[in-house]
Order: sequence, then structure tokens, then C-alpha cells
Amino acid sequence: MVLKPEDILRIAREEAERQRSYRYRINVCCSSGCLPFGALQVLKAFEEAIKEFGLQGECRVSRTGCVGTCSVGPVVLIEPGGYLYQNVTPENAREIVKSHIVSGKPVKELLYANEAFFKKQLRLVLRNAGKIDPLKIEDYIAAGGYSALIKCLTKMTPKEVIDEVIASGLRGRGGAGFPTGQKWNFVAREKNTPKYVVANLDEGDPGVFANRTLAEADPHAIIEGMAIAAYAVGAEKGYIYVRAEYPLAVQTLREALKQARSMNLMGKNILETQFSFDIELRLGAGAFVAGEETGILASIEGRRAMPRPRPPYPATSGLWGKPTLIQNVETLANVPLIILNGGSWFAKIGTPKCTGTKCFSLTGKVNNPGLIEVPMGITLREVVFEIGGGVPSGRRFKAVLVGGPSGGCLPESLLDLSIDYESLTKAGAIMGSGGIVVIDDESCMVDTAWFFTDFCVDESCGKCVPCRVGLLKMRNILERIMKGEGRLEDLDILSELGEYVRDVSLCGLGQTAPNPVLTTLRYFRDEYITHIFDKRCPAGKCFRSQVSMKEAP
Repeated sequence: MVLKPEDILRIAREEAERQRSYRYRINVCCSSGCLPFGALQVLKAFEEAIKEFGLQGECRVSRTGCVGTCSVGPVVLIEPGGYLYQNVTPENAREIVKSHIVSGKPVKELLYANEAFFKKQLRLVLRNAGKIDPLKIEDYIAAGGYSALIKCLTKMTPKEVIDEVIASGLRGRGGAGFPTGQKWNFVAREKNTPKYVVANLDEGDPGVFANRTLAEADPHAIIEGMAIAAYAVGAEKGYIYVRAEYPLAVQTLREALKQARSMNLMGKNILETQFSFDIELRLGAGAFVAGEETGILASIEGRRAMPRPRPPYPATSGLWGKPTLIQNVETLANVPLIILNGGSWFAKIGTPKCTGTKCFSLTGKVNNPGLIEVPMGITLREVVFEIGGGVPSGRRFKAVLVGGPSGGCLPESLLDLSIDYESLTKAGAIMGSGGIVVIDDESCMVDTAWFFTDFCVDESCGKCVPCRVGLLKMRNILERIMKGEGRLEDLDILSELGEYVRDVSLCGLGQTAPNPVLTTLRYFRDEYITHIFDKRCPAGKCFRSQVSMKEAP
């Protein structure tokens, strides 16, 4: 089908009008978080209930992506009104339809009553999550999707697109926080062709799922962002690098690409313009280091995902030696909004140096775990205690790990720290791929440091000595301390070794892997001292302490 820009705009109007004809819309979350708890059965039960009450013309039932409240799934969002039902069973479906839809009386006892979870969030990247069917491109178009691409292709030059992204202040959401517009400029000015755009959807951090959830909920936002980036830098081919362990994200992206091609939004002469661009999925085998940009390039080229020294940077010599733009999927999903609303609009959100919002997976010992999106500059206290609802079961807050397994453990005294790249780095943590893990007073910080170091030892590709050997030695020292065999000088060795691994490792994995050890030494040194001198674990986690406690009278 050959479509023009005006055809897409017509489809948007017609679909929006069709959706307005429904009196109610029932959105059933069928993300990876809700599927194991019977989301598909709930979806089917709602469809049957709508038929039973003869409401097919008045009520639309849709499968959607994640709403964010992952701990109370399956969840169902009913519009208008934004009524969010939690822990819904197939048996509840008929009751909700009969009471809410037929009689206009929401079932109060099933409603999600925690307004605080959403109160401080600002959902821009996740604007469509839980509200559109990710498997229907018409839903995305009706929500304004692809109008940013049309604007670029019909009204803007590639340079104007890049200038708008520069004006927004958008920084890469993959962890390093490099200015996005500047990176686009580097690729755009390269004369060597062909050029490539790569979307990074490799997310191997324990407890981190923001990128996967975005792909499941709103795949076209990623695709549209990639297309705009390709237009700006002059690329005709793109790859989405996604973990094979994410089957729903793979399925959703595959279907979205198929639909985009069918509407002439991918492929040759998109919307009858001179711009051609297509995207291919590449499945990763599941290695933490594959998330590093040069590791991704190696994997896409068919080699083992191992990093290489830089320079040359991918912007000048990436895939098969050609200029390549690599961006995290969350970064790309911001782009359509920036084009539609302007860079100055985006720059007003967040902080002057760190604009926009950030998606986080909020997990660990917290009352309201889930997927959140917050403006940059919000404090850790607001995230943990207001959005997250604090620590459950009457336990005390002890620390928060920010940035995944190679992030930093920050203590209670830093809860008022602003969430932005500079503040987190100064405190010893990183933005990473968006993981916030809350730790309570039942956890041992030495054991916590060991757990994440052990993960990084297993995930190290082994190419560079500091990462391969240094991390292993750090893990061995931690194990000795946990067994009550530590020495005071071990703390200096851990500190020096951690700084060495951080400073001279080849890629981001080794450069950040010592963070849990370095930050626990910095903020929880007393726990290391207790393990070494008192031969006990304050939290009762470590092996020798548990044995001693059992043997004690």
C-alpha cells in the first residue's frame, strides 16, 4: 500500500472518531508482568461479558502494555475516568461490567486506591503505555503517532531536526548521558556511507525492565524515533538489538514493523518522499556486556559480543566500519515528542543540565514496586517514600541501589539527592539503564556488594585483564570477609583494586562494576569492620555469622 502524509493524518482522524464512538474502553494489561497471573484469561472474560450484556457497540475491550503497577496485576484500566482495577480475576470481569458499565457504579473494593504512586510521576515516554493496543498501529496513529515523522519529512531539513534535538538538551538514557543531538551531529557530518541506526534494547540488569516494558507497550514510539534519527543523520538501515529472552517484546516489535511497512512508514520512499529507511530485529543471546555499544556492533555483525577500544567511535566507524548511531530505546522514544512540541518545551522539564524524564524499574523492599517515569531532578526520597510508599512490614530503610548491578548503594543520608547524571555520579552511583532497588535493614551490605560483584564476574567477557582478574579478586576478598576471615588491610586493597578496575577497564561493564563495593565501603564501612573484628554479620546474612548464631547458647 502506498500512502502519503495526508493519508496517515486521515487515518488518525477516522480512528480517533471511531474510538470516541465507544462509551467505554476497557484496557487489559497483557505485559510480561501481568501475563503470568492470567491476564489473557481476564481479557477473554471481559470480551465474553461485553457480549453477554450486548455492549459490543458501546464498549471496546483492548489488550495493552504495562500501566506501571506491576505488583497488583492483572490490572484493568477503564476509560473515561481512569478507573484502575487491580488483581482482577476472570470472575471479577463480569461483576465489573455489570456494575461499572451497565449500572455506572465502579466496584470500589477492586479499585487501585494508591494515588500516591502516580502523583509525582510525569509519563511522557510512557504516555501510551496501558492506553493503546501495541499490536494495532491505528491506535498509535490516533494518539498522534507518526505525525512527528511526517513533520520532519515535509517541513524540516535534517539539520533543523538535529538543532531541535540539541535545543531539547536530551541526553542518552542508556547510562552515560551523552548529549543526543551532539552524537547525531557527529554521524550526520560523516561522508562515508552507508550509515546505520541501532536501537539498544539489551537489558541484562537484575530487576531492570523499563526498556522491555516500553517495547511491549509502545513499539511504534521506538520505530518512529529511529526513523526520525535516520532522516537526520542520513541512514537507510536500522537494527533493533533485543534480547531473545524478551519474547513478548520481540513479538510486539516484529508485528509493529510489519504494520509500519504495510502503511509505507518503513521501506523505500516513505510516504512518497525521497526518504528510505527500514529496520531489522537482531536477537541477542543474553550477555550483560552485549549492552555495551561496541559489544552490540560485534554481535550484530555475527561475532561474539565483546567490546573494543575506542576511538574510533561508532559515529565514525561502527557497523562494518561505517558511521553508526547507537541510542537506547528510551532515548529514541523521546524524539517524536521533542519534534512535535519543540526542543525548548522539553528543555523546561527536569533540570537545566539534565532535561526531560527518566523511566525506572522500582523494585526491592518497597511497598509499591513497578515501572515509573519521573522528571529529572526529583529526589530519591520522593521516589522511595512517596511513589514507592516506603519500606514494607515495618522494617527500616537502609540503602538504595541506583543504576543496576554496577550502580551504587546510597545511604539514608543521601535520600534528598537529586536524580540527575552529575549528582548520582558524584555520590558514586550511575543512572544506568534505570534500576532502583530499595534495601531494608535486614540486608547485609557486604553480602549485597558480593552479590552484584559475583554477577559482574560471571558476566565479564574476559577480554581485558582489569575486569577479568580484578573483579574476581574483589569477589574473593568479599567472600573471605563474609566468612569471618577478613583483615583490616583488605578494605584498602578492595578500595585500591576497585578504583583500578574502574579506571582502566576497556568498557562500561568493568568501569562501573566496582561501584557496589566502593559505595558500600564509603557509606557502610562499619559493617565491614564488624565482620572483620567482631566476626559477625549485623544482619545475620553471612555464612560464618549464621553458624555462630546457631551455636550460641
